[in-house]
Amino acid sequence: MDKIFFNHMYFYAYHGAFPEENRLGQRFMVDLELGLDLCPAGRSDDLKQTVNYAEIYQTVKEEVEGTQVKLVETLAERIADKCLSQYPIEEIMVRVTKPDPPIPGHYQAVGVEIRRSRT
Repeated sequence: MDKIFFNHMYFYAYHGAFPEENRLGQRFMVDLELGLDLCPAGRSDDLKQTVNYAEIYQTVKEEVEGTQVKLVETLAERIADKCLSQYPIEEIMVRVTKPDPPIPGHYQAVGVEIRRSRT
């Protein structure tokens, strides 16, 4: 399966299980891989034969910044559901990363990765 990918889309939002996350907000990084057949677009050079990257970005932005949830698992699921329902893709990988979570310890980031498909 061919793929379109988005690396390191950054957003500021108010998701989290802790009250300070909901009040102060934090950065979220989202990566996507969209699985679909890119051959028709590659042969025709026609945007209508593929997925418009700007539209995907806007869909993810609206989901991340527009709805507050407690879990990044929920956020990833919502992004996957919305993309699968709105675009002609067969499968999707969504990775949501919290670079600065309010938990003690030494680490670079925490997050989740999910894979979903139409079947």
